[in-house]
Amino acid sequence: MPSSTVSRPLWRDSDFRRLWAGQTASQLGEHASLVILPLFAVLALHADAGQLGTLRAVGQAPIFLLSLLVGAGVDRWRTRTVMVLADLGRALALGGALLAVLVGGPGLPMLLVVAFAVGALSVFFDVAYQASLVRLLRPDQLAQGNSLIEGSRSAAQMGGPALGGTLVSLLSAPVAVASSALFFVLSFLSIVRIRRPESAPGPSAGAAGMGRQIREGIRFVAGDRFLRTVGLASAAFQFFFAATMTAYLVFLPRELHLSGTAIGLALAATGPGALLGSLLAARLPARFGYGVVLVTAAVIGDGVLLCVPALHGPPAVTVPCLVAINVVFGTFGQLINVTLMVVRQAVTPYGMQGRAAATINFAGMGLLPFGSLAGGFLAQEWGLRTSLLVTAAGMLLSPLLMALSPLARLGRELPPPPE
Repeated sequence: MPSSTVSRPLWRDSDFRRLWAGQTASQLGEHASLVILPLFAVLALHADAGQLGTLRAVGQAPIFLLSLLVGAGVDRWRTRTVMVLADLGRALALGGALLAVLVGGPGLPMLLVVAFAVGALSVFFDVAYQASLVRLLRPDQLAQGNSLIEGSRSAAQMGGPALGGTLVSLLSAPVAVASSALFFVLSFLSIVRIRRPESAPGPSAGAAGMGRQIREGIRFVAGDRFLRTVGLASAAFQFFFAATMTAYLVFLPRELHLSGTAIGLALAATGPGALLGSLLAARLPARFGYGVVLVTAAVIGDGVLLCVPALHGPPAVTVPCLVAINVVFGTFGQLINVTLMVVRQAVTPYGMQGRAAATINFAGMGLLPFGSLAGGFLAQEWGLRTSLLVTAAGMLLSPLLMALSPLARLGRELPPPPE
């Protein structure tokens, strides 16, 4: 239990508002850059599916390479310090892309460097903000706090892709890349103003100590029947989702002939759905039970992407269909995200929060670069429509794993963390 807790409603707590505002700005910059970099590669550099898969894999590789180390570190570091340094570093990395243009122009190698740097710093920020919420709030406030924080991410999912696609269409691509740095600056300015002191982190660990902490985190997650399933289901989803998105980002401009703006707007439709999913996550598990909500939402949210490879016709037909698909995917995907985060935080002891989050990120999102490479390979070998169908179908492995596990039997009350 944190030594500092809040006693007022969340929206009356200035430190929580600063964390919420910083998280919103940071996620907006991240989601904008996740669209700008691939679209720049496809539209300006004429990258093929294999090259796009490589670019996405490089940006996602830090999740696999760094998550466990970062998780062990965050349990010893002050999360506010980690977040502000990550914001500052991402702003400098994206701003450096514009500087590179002025001295000779970037290409795919420059995009690879920027994508890796932003991805590495995002690992630090994402693990730290999840741990910071537990240090800032009481246990009974976690569901509401996560719903609000994930709602901010929904706003970023809504505005980021649309902003990114529009900037690529209206501005030069390097300027579009650099512009997303402004959101990381805003996040820095908000989070650095958090005043409530955190519980003192533990002393710094050497290599042996860090290794021991990492092993403790892995053993804890692997030994917990709920967290083990969360990690396995996340791994299945993230691998096939990364493969799907690699083909998807090539499919939209080349098969459906959509402009950058139309692509951004279609992707942005996940935002309103995710906002609705965040609101539902604060109500549905308490009414129907956590297990029922998780399995049902995963089947609907993942299954709807099977409709994408069936799309044909002009943009006037395909864009509304894509919007509808992405609203459904965003709604149920966000419902799963928030619900799983509440489950993870509830069953994890306070001193293990950073390592548990990082271990699950490693197990799940660590497979993103491999999924992106697989998606690029399948798109080149089988064609875009066939690869989309196969990879979207693979995403249904995630709800199957949850349905066959103790996670599906969770009721309206969550078990306490072990002593």
